[in-house]
Amino acid sequence: MAFELVVPNVTFKTRREIDTSPGYEWYDLTSAEIFAGKRVVVFGLPGAFTPTCSSTHLPGFEAEYDKILSTGVDEVYCLSVNDSFVMNAWMSAQEISKVKPLPDGTGQFTRMLGLLIDKSNIGFGPRSWRYSMVVNDGIVETMFVEQGITDNADGDPFEVSDAYTLLDYLESVSMPDSLNDAE
Repeated sequence: MAFELVVPNVTFKTRREIDTSPGYEWYDLTSAEIFAGKRVVVFGLPGAFTPTCSSTHLPGFEAEYDKILSTGVDEVYCLSVNDSFVMNAWMSAQEISKVKPLPDGTGQFTRMLGLLIDKSNIGFGPRSWRYSMVVNDGIVETMFVEQGITDNADGDPFEVSDAYTLLDYLESVSMPDSLNDAE
């Protein structure tokens, strides 16, 4: 029996820059606003400013952003169990202009996906396990989750949640333009 995995219905507490004092405003961003009627890529990672997340995971999605959107994706979000201040500072420090930050400060979304793990063994506390997914109108179309998910894991695998694995999937399921033109 097949079942559909629906993304958790949560509210992300988000901060954005504005031109008036104090220079930012808080706003709520809901799962419905992110996913309803859209095809969205979300990739989750352990933490802003951490080595693999900063050197490879986030930059890979930024580099492949336009290719990902060309496959029929509406937006790409980077999720981490960090607050909005940290996520925005990290995006700025990494000079990220395309991928959108998705701060899961309380870990609620990640926990409801079953991907919240404890990384206290390295002083992090609750964090996201590494994954990427395509969500189509609130339903998970596909998900790439790193193997070995467990609390206080010895390693931090990064084999299948990268931008290139996800892009390969997206390109394999999207119809070439020449086929669309023939219809």
